[in-house]
Amino acid sequence: MASVFSLNNVLNEDVISSSLKNVSLSLKREDVIHEYVSGNKYRKLKYNIQQAQKEKKEILLTFGGAFSNHIAAVSAIGSLFGLKTIGVVRGEELKDSYASNATLLFAKSQGMQFEFVSRSVYREKNTESFVRKLKEKFGDFYLIPEGGTNNLAVKGCEEILADNDNSFDFICCPVGTGGTISGLINSSLSHQKIIGFPALKGDFLRKDISKFANKSNWELISDYHFGGYAKINTELISFINQFKVENNIQLDPVYTGKMMFGIFDLIKKEYFPKDSKILAIHTGGLQGIEGMNARLKRKGMPLIQL
Repeated sequence: MASVFSLNNVLNEDVISSSLKNVSLSLKREDVIHEYVSGNKYRKLKYNIQQAQKEKKEILLTFGGAFSNHIAAVSAIGSLFGLKTIGVVRGEELKDSYASNATLLFAKSQGMQFEFVSRSVYREKNTESFVRKLKEKFGDFYLIPEGGTNNLAVKGCEEILADNDNSFDFICCPVGTGGTISGLINSSLSHQKIIGFPALKGDFLRKDISKFANKSNWELISDYHFGGYAKINTELISFINQFKVENNIQLDPVYTGKMMFGIFDLIKKEYFPKDSKILAIHTGGLQGIEGMNARLKRKGMPLIQL
């Protein structure tokens, strides 16, 4: 499987900014693993694909919203490995308009079949009765949960940190469903602290992470979600664009952009002790920018520069 993906290209790049005083900051470029299955999506799907093949499943079924990096990644990896993919998508109103959504249009181009459901029905996605109905309709599929987080996903995310990361004091990552940070926690060293930056509002993530994490050296900082999932403002857009100018690295507006904004704000507030070495994980997700820019354009807001 690794031959399809560019793991040798994952390097830690020093972040350049006049705001970095008394600390050092590096960004692990997980986003370069693959054009469509990048960052934590590769990590989460790696062992799930192997398990699906072991079980001789020919269909992958998963869940997600209109801008879901996970939906896009599952559709792409299914295409790469000759597996049929089905996406159960939150929002039945998208049924007649998905062609104007860049993420869903891409997933469709990769062969994904959609099942659009209402938000109330979508909340039942983890129930046995709902999954049974899906199997009656689509057959014997391999189920990948929303966001990809399960034990196999955490196992994959435990491989993000390498030996050359041992000298870092803080490891930072965006948080969606909790799988990535759980893997980082499990593979971290005793002197390291793992900091998660949730992209969603709410405190439910602590319980979810605790199901998978086997250490207590972690913290969630929930001050940088910008109003909730996929919500952004002109301040965040300006930060992402300025970061691109200074470092020639593209950040996504849903996850990595918010994390980096948070890290810079915490540095400004002297959260990190002097001479701290900070490593941030770039989890990919760049495919969502096109759809986000379309939404920003309709609202008359500044665009994310590509």
